[in-house]
Amino acid sequence: MEILDKLYSMTGLSAIIAEPQCLIMFLIAFVLLYLGIKKEYEPLLLVPIAFGILIANFPGGAMDVVPATPENGIMDKTLLQIANEYGIMNLIYYALIKTGVLPPIIFMGVGALTDFGPLLRNLRLAIFGAAAQIGIFTVLLVSVMLGFSLKEAASLGIIGGADGPTAIFTTIKLAPHLLGPIAIAAYSYMALVPVIIPMVVKLLCTKKELTINMKEQEKLYPSKNEIKNMRVAKIIFPIAVGTVVGILVPSAVPLVGMLMFGNLVKEIGANTSRLFEAASNSIMNAATIFLGLSVGATMTADVFLEWTTIGIVIGGFLAFAISIAGGIIFVKIVNLFTKKKINPLIGATGLSAVPMASRVANEIATKYDKSNHLLQYAMSSNISGVIGSAVAAGVLISFLG
Repeated sequence: MEILDKLYSMTGLSAIIAEPQCLIMFLIAFVLLYLGIKKEYEPLLLVPIAFGILIANFPGGAMDVVPATPENGIMDKTLLQIANEYGIMNLIYYALIKTGVLPPIIFMGVGALTDFGPLLRNLRLAIFGAAAQIGIFTVLLVSVMLGFSLKEAASLGIIGGADGPTAIFTTIKLAPHLLGPIAIAAYSYMALVPVIIPMVVKLLCTKKELTINMKEQEKLYPSKNEIKNMRVAKIIFPIAVGTVVGILVPSAVPLVGMLMFGNLVKEIGANTSRLFEAASNSIMNAATIFLGLSVGATMTADVFLEWTTIGIVIGGFLAFAISIAGGIIFVKIVNLFTKKKINPLIGATGLSAVPMASRVANEIATKYDKSNHLLQYAMSSNISGVIGSAVAAGVLISFLG
């Protein structure tokens, strides 16, 4: 009986019986794994995050991230002490996440994988990427009225930018205690872009508006200015944007600067091909794994199962939906004053969810008109949304950090 008692104590069953709320976290992890594996919703991020939640909630597994408090003094410990006392997950979190290292590295990889060509060919559509950021600031104000602090509200609102690394970077700077719920909400809603965009579009757009053919509008009202040397423009663009943002919003440089550097080494070509390969493959993949696992490991039952988390989930959805609606409404306003009409779906892609938002918009357009392929136009707004959300994050950090 003594041996059996020790065997029982060795397992996590007694702890699970004592604290059954961890079963809810297991269920959440399984749902996210299902969405990532079966439904293929952002699998590169949802799978690591979900598995991080799973292993963090095994009683006695010591894979959960321990929040920094005055009592444990973890912020005053060396990395070696953190590794010895709290394990590998806390080492990864406090070395790479808490310091804000990984989000800019991921942005470098995103830049290396991004083609700014559609944006440069349709610069007039880039404004809708800025208009879509209205969701960030609307939810910020509403969250403050509901009792969140300004820093917490800003971290919640940034979910509306539909950019996981940006949401994580902002939250680390402003409200690190909310990192887990905000990261989960941000990436979950990014994964649900194919559901949320059609829902908002259906509420705000008419069939006539959705059948506006961008290519036909180009034929009727051709652009007067065309870029003759696209390769040169693609090289100058990241340098110019990085410089302008660096001067106007210095706090956005860690994100925008790394985004533009990644894109620059891609566009230079053969001379920097090795840098491009590293930024877009090995470095970004390793950063994504560490980011996903460690963020998921912050999601323990005592952190997640509270009213604040529910507010974040609801507020994140509102921020997302308002951002989509803001882009659509701005297109409608522009169409009132111009002969060259724009399909409202272009405004719906002002999110940072590249290229998923553009693909969804293109699918909706082709349902109404099989010849209405607006992917390249949607990408212009979509890509500018990446820059816009990073700049918005920089503004919030400057004012509130």
